[in-house]
Amino acid sequence: MKDTFKHKGLRQQLVNTVKSKGIKDEKVLKAIGKIPRHLFMDSSFLDHSYQDKAFPIAADQTISQPFTVAFQTELLQIKPNDKILEIGTGSGYQTAVLCEMGARVYSIERQNELFKKTSKFLPKLGYRAKKLVFGDGYIGLKEEAPFDGIIVTAGAPFVPKPLLSQLKIGGRLVIPVGDDVQIMTLFIRKGPKEFEQHEYGEFRFVPLLGDKN
Repeated sequence: MKDTFKHKGLRQQLVNTVKSKGIKDEKVLKAIGKIPRHLFMDSSFLDHSYQDKAFPIAADQTISQPFTVAFQTELLQIKPNDKILEIGTGSGYQTAVLCEMGARVYSIERQNELFKKTSKFLPKLGYRAKKLVFGDGYIGLKEEAPFDGIIVTAGAPFVPKPLLSQLKIGGRLVIPVGDDVQIMTLFIRKGPKEFEQHEYGEFRFVPLLGDKN
């Protein structure tokens, strides 16, 4: 678990790359500049860990491209102490970004292998989510709702209604919607049944898995 000067230098280059692609939120950039992304990846990919690319991790999943992580995080407009629900813990990299920004993070992972691995790994790096759950992201986490923000890190063929209902008034849901290619979509809750919707172009994610049990 080493984080060297070389890694720090590569991270700074990554921050510059992400910035050049349009990310402006200084808190997001600072988090990306601080988190040792190489530790979240298989050692065979170490040389690639600070490239702005997605890479395979366990259970046929990927660690998202840093620009995508930054883009989704920026759309959430996180303030310290915000209560954030993450759908798809994955490698834990996005979770770490949210924790680094001072959010109280609740995260759900559908793949048991990843859930077990990430639950042990994140605290070793000093990132403590409020709750990591092995479960179905489509149903959210009703017992902990409402949330200031919800972030979905996998492609959803449709917008799960439970996620919309678990947002606070004023809360933001960031979700990639679509089958093969997804449209990054932001929902802002304006009232009990009223939502404002914005779309931000095409992205590609692994599919959001439902409950297979």
